[in-house]
Amino acid sequence: MSPANKIRVLIVDDSALVRHILSETLSAEPDFEVVGTAADPFVARDLILERKPDVLTLDIEMPRMDGLTFLRKLMRYKPMPVVVISSLAQASCPATLQALEEGAVEVLGKPSGPYSIGDLQKSLAGKLRAASIARLRIVAKPAGTVPTAPRQTFRDHSIVAIGASTGGTEAVRRVLMELPANFPATLVTQHIPPVFSKAFSERLDQQCQLQVKEAEDGDEVRPGRVLVAPGGLHMLLRRSGTGWRVAVKDGPRVCYQRPSVDVLFSSVAEEAGAAATGVLLTGMGADGAAGMLQMRQSGAATMAQDEESCVVFGMPREAIRLGAAQQVLPLDRIGGALLRHLAV
Repeated sequence: MSPANKIRVLIVDDSALVRHILSETLSAEPDFEVVGTAADPFVARDLILERKPDVLTLDIEMPRMDGLTFLRKLMRYKPMPVVVISSLAQASCPATLQALEEGAVEVLGKPSGPYSIGDLQKSLAGKLRAASIARLRIVAKPAGTVPTAPRQTFRDHSIVAIGASTGGTEAVRRVLMELPANFPATLVTQHIPPVFSKAFSERLDQQCQLQVKEAEDGDEVRPGRVLVAPGGLHMLLRRSGTGWRVAVKDGPRVCYQRPSVDVLFSSVAEEAGAAATGVLLTGMGADGAAGMLQMRQSGAATMAQDEESCVVFGMPREAIRLGAAQQVLPLDRIGGALLRHLAV
């Protein structure tokens, strides 16, 4: 591949070891060129102007200027796709999730504990490819208080399953914030690393009227509750007496992902059939498309996010191509469509 066609990456991280790992991993890929590395945002600022990268990797905890402050400045003066590569320590999660709200495209965890260098290397190139073609969002600041969605009566025994990847943390948040506290049981599979999925769930719980929690094996699926698949584990719907629970388990990656949207959607199709509604949001690749087709064939209603409002129009496009999506809607209309569809 000629240098002109390669994805130009600038790596910003205060750890020399991390800079080396990222540089070595990307340099082995034929479609990437590492145009520079920076130990802090001040060096990064000069390299951005000089070497004109297509995409940036960014640490949050750095000397002289933290990554979140730098990201805000970058998005104001020279917007570009940013993938945050942050510590998996619980203390770093709030700032990392704030970075996604401020316009970062994706998040990856630094090697730590069970999350190995191999995990990062497997994910890195794909995440950066997705970021390089991402549609940058105009960031709207989250409301300071939880909006009050009007309560209404919904169909009994309904299940909503939502899948998302690149750009999905914000898309999921925006959908859920439109829903009232008594909305039907909802399951979410978002491609996100371990630890961040718990922090993501807790942040949603603070911002939404619904109760949101990271799923644990055997959790009850009930109205007013949103269960989010843990990073690194699949989540499936399972019948339990007259109701449902979730199974959370390890297993091979599906569509290169764990958790996989296809795994969730297929289980919902098998267990809930026409009582379910499937929603596929922004993301790279094809995860969720086949599962959504299975949902539609089982009688479920299905919705996909439209191209214009997606950060990356990969997963929804594949679902549309398969004929899996009954409705194709902009992100700001999906919450309302769910309310209308499930109302009695």
